[in-house]
Amino acid sequence: MSASLSRPRVGVWLIGARGSVATTVVTGCAAVAAGLHPPTGMVTETPALTDSGLPALSDLVFGGHDTVDCPLPKRAETLTAGGVLPPGVATAVAAELTAAEREIRPGGPTPGDTRSEAELITAFAHDIRDFTHRHALERTVVVNVASTEPACQGPDAPLPASTLYALAALGAGCPYVNFTPSEGMHHPVAAREAERSGLPYAGRDGKTGQTLLRSVLGPMFAQRALTVRAWSGTNLLGGGDGAALADPAAAAAKNAGKERVLADTLGTTPQGETHIDDVPALGDWKTAWDHIAFDGFLGTRMILQTTWQGCDSALAAPLVLDLARLTARAHESGLSGPLDALAFYFKDPVGDAPSGLAEQYEALIAFARSLGGARPAGPGEGEGLRQGTGEGRGLRSAEQATGMEGPR
Repeated sequence: MSASLSRPRVGVWLIGARGSVATTVVTGCAAVAAGLHPPTGMVTETPALTDSGLPALSDLVFGGHDTVDCPLPKRAETLTAGGVLPPGVATAVAAELTAAEREIRPGGPTPGDTRSEAELITAFAHDIRDFTHRHALERTVVVNVASTEPACQGPDAPLPASTLYALAALGAGCPYVNFTPSEGMHHPVAAREAERSGLPYAGRDGKTGQTLLRSVLGPMFAQRALTVRAWSGTNLLGGGDGAALADPAAAAAKNAGKERVLADTLGTTPQGETHIDDVPALGDWKTAWDHIAFDGFLGTRMILQTTWQGCDSALAAPLVLDLARLTARAHESGLSGPLDALAFYFKDPVGDAPSGLAEQYEALIAFARSLGGARPAGPGEGEGLRQGTGEGRGLRSAEQATGMEGPR
């Protein structure tokens, strides 16, 4: 048997599996693994992380949930036409796209869906377990890359879809990553189950553009003792995320993370707001402007303006691959609970972590080195944040996870 066939494989189960980010993840992973393109943007492929024992890109197997029915190969064609994917790459990895498409299952809840929350969680968890078992995977990491949901409407509101998927991941014994600003594991119901499950998890809201720059500039002003008086921002974006963020409640959920980075790094909250505008004509491309008013020596007033223009999916995809590999390795090593050291990738990270990018990078490198020296956890063993791998434990039942005995 060849080495590539004898190595254990790892599943990556994508929530929003037919979206732009997910399609770019699957396409990019196959293209880089085949040597068609360099791993630009993948921190896990830099020398500092190469000895961390991470699963190889060629050993990742993709599946997921989605509520739309556009097949992955067709979606890849659309992204190629829009300049997101380079010409020819989707054709070159057509087999890998088709294989991932076969593993996508219907998500929910959809309009007219009569299933209870418990039934949805059970169905989603079954899909993930079935995927893992059929492919004889060593483990599966669930990653939410779906469109942003509106902010939670209160304790009596139905569980958001992102939380249903998070509970399903726990029920299937899988570590979980929330790359979106949606509630996910932050919901109190899911947070309680995550604590009990002994599984590692990370999130939330991937840091790909404007906030990435803020996490560098904020500490710069603080370290140089320059007083920031006002910091205003505007985002123009299209695609599915632009449409979702046209909802003020969804935009508020995303902006909360952007503003928190400034408050944490500056030690104060400057005047100004951040706005998000949906511009459908931009497609998968986004532009972010920041206007920073600050005081220098003797109160001299000065201005810094920045412009960030990028392709959202191309910025996000390498981070998703990094996170899937790092979280899988953390699970293999027996770690559990919030993975603070992955704050480098998020606007609103779980756990106790610094907000400045340089400190976050140092924590990531230290974490990766510790993974390289860790031996895989055996049955019932664990080390790190808390004991236990969570394998075979999952939820007591979907009804107990939601606090229900049946449909509510």
